Amino acid sequence: MVVLTSLFLAFSAMVVGLLFMGIGRKVTARLQRRYGPPFWQSYIDVIKCFSRNSISHSYIQDLGSMMGLAGLIAAAMFVPIAGWLPFPSASPIIVILYLMPIGYLGMAMGVSASGNPLAAIGIGRALTLMLGYEVPYAILLLTFIASSNTSSLAVLSDLQTGGIGNWFAVKMPIGFIASIICLQAMLAEKPFDTMIAPAEIASGPMVELSGKFLGMAFLQHAVAIFIETGLIVNMYLGGGATVLSFVFKQFLLYTFAMAVNGIYGRYRVEQAVKFLWIFAGSLAVIQLLINIF
Repeated sequence: MVVLTSLFLAFSAMVVGLLFMGIGRKVTARLQRRYGPPFWQSYIDVIKCFSRNSISHSYIQDLGSMMGLAGLIAAAMFVPIAGWLPFPSASPIIVILYLMPIGYLGMAMGVSASGNPLAAIGIGRALTLMLGYEVPYAILLLTFIASSNTSSLAVLSDLQTGGIGNWFAVKMPIGFIASIICLQAMLAEKPFDTMIAPAEIASGPMVELSGKFLGMAFLQHAVAIFIETGLIVNMYLGGGATVLSFVFKQFLLYTFAMAVNGIYGRYRVEQAVKFLWIFAGSLAVIQLLINIF
């Protein structure tokens, strides 16, 4: 039974993430006065990728692609969905933040095996940006531990029951703003999409991916969207009374991120890290001090 529920959750994370990706492309297009592709285009793209021939440079690329997707799917297993978890676990945020980099490092290992210098530049930028948003996020986690004596997503979600007034987004608005900034970087959307930058490094990590490898990259990004928005929903927006309300809150967060993506330019990698440390980091520290004193 646990295996079936885990498979169902993994499949659901991919389906929901791909749906958000399709809607996000539509939102960006409308903001830029374009019609844009249909919202189901992401599903078509994945099907086409898996139906085409793939070029593998070595077994390291195969292993890295599988490791990247598996790491994020493992992290998704600890994200409560309307209070539901496939495992009888406390869903600690620390475990999720530990498993997520495994997915990103798997992608880094896979694309680095191609030897393409543009892929290496993209990976270097991605890992540098990760350092930028992980520091403020760690401070925000310390804030929850200091004020609630827990790092469990399930417990944090339960503490917010009773209405919007109990949401941590209302009780800790400064930390919520910092988390939204970090979310934009975690999603790799403008102004923090320096690791992709199609006009500069030809989409960076994805430049050498084809066929099933590109399809797995799409699925990896879809699961990452599900996890990253799910973290904010459980930490600040009260989780969800039902699965539908939980996904709707995720949708609002992702739509906002794509709206920002559609109107802002791109930071250089050093600008992005500096912005995250100075602004998001400062807001996180202020919220930590307020909660302690």
